[in-house]
Amino acid sequence: MKNIVIFASGTGSNAENIIQYFKNNTSKSVVAVFSNNSNAKVLEKANNLNVHTVSFNKDELYGDFVLSKLIELKPDLIVLAGFLLKFPEHIIAAFPNKIINIHPALLPNYGGKGMYGKHVHQAVLDNKETETGITIHFVNEQYDEGRIILQEKTSISDCTTSEEVATKVHELEHRFFPQVIDQLLTRNL
Repeated sequence: MKNIVIFASGTGSNAENIIQYFKNNTSKSVVAVFSNNSNAKVLEKANNLNVHTVSFNKDELYGDFVLSKLIELKPDLIVLAGFLLKFPEHIIAAFPNKIINIHPALLPNYGGKGMYGKHVHQAVLDNKETETGITIHFVNEQYDEGRIILQEKTSISDCTTSEEVATKVHELEHRFFPQVIDQLLTRNL
C-alpha cells in the first residue's frame, strides 16, 4: 500500500477530493491529514471520511513533532493542498522528491510568499490576464520554485471577480491533482 499524507490549512476542498478519489483504491490510500490550524474545516472533512488527523502549531512544524509523526506514517508522497506555511527544510531533506504542492496560477508567474488563494486570483485579474491555471510541482526550499510536474490552463476572459477565477481554477485542481498523485505513485510502485 502506498501512503499519502495531505497538509492543508483551510476548508480542504482539494484534500476532500483526493481522499474521495483514493477511497476504494487497493494500492494507494490517504492515511492522514495534517493541519497547522486546529479549527480548519479540512480536519472535520477528513474525520468525516475516517482519515486520521494531526493538528500542530508552528513550533511543532519547525521542530521535531511533525517530522516524527511523518516518520511513523511512512508516506510515499506528501501532498500540500492549500497549506499556507513555508515547508520546513528538515522535512524536505527527510523526504526528497516525495513532497508536492499545487499552486493556483501558472508558475513562475504569481508565485512566492503571500501569493495564495484570492491574492493570486486578484493579481491575475488586476494584470488583465486572459488565462490562468494550476501548477503542480515538487517542493524545495523556496516558495513555488520546485520542479514543475504539470501545468494546465483555463480561459478567464469572461471573469470579472476573483471568485469567478477561483471557480475555474478549482475545477482544474479537482480534475488534475488526484490524477497526478496517482501517476506519481504508480511510477514508483
